[in-house]
Amino acid sequence: MPTTPLQVARTGLDAQNTRMRVIANNLANVNTTAFKRDRAAFETLAYQAERQPGAQSTNSYYYATGLTLGSGVQTIATERQETEGSLTNTGNALDLAVSGVGYFQIQMPDGTIGYTRAGNFQLSQDGQIVTDDGKPLIPNINIPQNAQQITVGEDGTVSVQLQGQTQSNQVGQIQTVRFINPAGLQANGQNIYIETQSSGQPQIGLPQQDGMGAVLQGELEQSNVNIVQELVDMIETQRAYEVNSKMIKASDEMLQYINQQIS
Repeated sequence: MPTTPLQVARTGLDAQNTRMRVIANNLANVNTTAFKRDRAAFETLAYQAERQPGAQSTNSYYYATGLTLGSGVQTIATERQETEGSLTNTGNALDLAVSGVGYFQIQMPDGTIGYTRAGNFQLSQDGQIVTDDGKPLIPNINIPQNAQQITVGEDGTVSVQLQGQTQSNQVGQIQTVRFINPAGLQANGQNIYIETQSSGQPQIGLPQQDGMGAVLQGELEQSNVNIVQELVDMIETQRAYEVNSKMIKASDEMLQYINQQIS
């Protein structure tokens, strides 16, 4: 069944509406710790081939070009941009950032493991290092109640200085994880990502070893959203939406004219 210009333009409206939603989410999370911006990816819909390129035109000649009519566009994916955000010094002993490759491991309520680069950790009532909403860091690290100072090394070692002591005692070591395709992780909300078939299996290691990034204490990774670029993309999307809207209006007027002539 032939596709009308009105139907083609409608797919353009749907695609630009999706892109605008992606841009809106990026801007909404501009201050979200370690947020990674998304980019909408599109692909053409099926083509209707009225004449194939290379088809025979006469006994001795062939068409140099074909006659194919596109049927529109569709959104195929939202691609997460994995570039590292800038680091901000907070001075908080439990604010941690991964400088380079790596994710922190988080224990999820259902027993599975989630992954995050948002290192704004806290202490639970039992002295366990947890996220803001209480999910434990893996491996579990407990800080003694009489700890006066917490030190996290770039290699992930966690040490404390206890009351009445001058020397530090190591209480654990943070492990980080990397994936062969981090863009294939599923965004789960709350700054958590989930392993998928596309991401590959997690490769667990220690910071500063085997290509893993360093853990920086008193730092937080900011989002990698560029406000200026998002505003430029927003204006571009608005213009594309307006053009498709005008195409629908023009197509509708042409169909009305044709119907009037036929009747």
